[in-house]
Amino acid sequence: MSPRDLLLALLVIVVWGLNFVVIKVGLHDMPPMLLGALRFLLAAFPAVFFVRRPQVPLRWMLAYGLTISLGQFAFLFYAMHVGMPAGLASLVLQSQAFFTLFFAALFLGERLRGSNLFGLLVAAAGLALIGLQGDRMMTLAGFALTIAAASMWALGNVVTRKLGKVNLVGLVVWGSLIPPLPFLGLSLWLDGPQVIADSLRHFSLDSALVLAYLAFGATILGYGLWSRLLSRYPASQVAPFSLLVPVVGISSSALLLGERLSSLQMLGAALVMGGLLINVWGGRLLDSWRRRALDMA
Repeated sequence: MSPRDLLLALLVIVVWGLNFVVIKVGLHDMPPMLLGALRFLLAAFPAVFFVRRPQVPLRWMLAYGLTISLGQFAFLFYAMHVGMPAGLASLVLQSQAFFTLFFAALFLGERLRGSNLFGLLVAAAGLALIGLQGDRMMTLAGFALTIAAASMWALGNVVTRKLGKVNLVGLVVWGSLIPPLPFLGLSLWLDGPQVIADSLRHFSLDSALVLAYLAFGATILGYGLWSRLLSRYPASQVAPFSLLVPVVGISSSALLLGERLSSLQMLGAALVMGGLLINVWGGRLLDSWRRRALDMA
């Protein structure tokens, strides 16, 4: 990877890692479902007038928008609203990698490797340690909702795999047309019209900056640069960079929000990261060791 593209990859990681702190700030002034509605409305408009619609069937576009956009962020925003710290959210959400493995095996017939299962067990032990620390800077409801968000992200990944090679930016932009109305309906149900009206009436510069970051930074810029990297390099070379998102998320939340992990949560975080590393590189290491053993035989 060229130095320029390496810097672009790191820029995406920083933007996505800071995303969790920005969400937490946005939830101070706005109910979670309204934040979701405005985020995707801004991500869709005016971009849909300049980005070509991907050539995918409407049902798959709906499936993508309802899972990776609406489902993931409805659960994530509400999780952070009810007490999930930003840093831990950035980490626990990465459990999507293991949900993706199981959903891909279930719906696409993909094969699970031993390294995948071992990585899952290590990460699951870490998630269990984090979950056991509920009510210590984290609510169990927030933890459970973040796991639900990870499962919806994974379903969206399976939909994307089903679509095959597709313009990722176009998929994200046009898929952003789907969540705003369901988000608004959820906000009316959970918060009521008065809360929505009050939030819009007291719309502040901070709220505008949060929405601009979420829509243009984390969504348009982030996925735009990510798709550029995926078009120029193998996915196996690009995807591991996403492991740095929780590092940025936990560090930035500690620095900017004063969040601190307990000792057991830190151990759990280390196990989750270890499980993710095993999932990404474990299979390659085993294959390398087998080849060396055969060459020596």
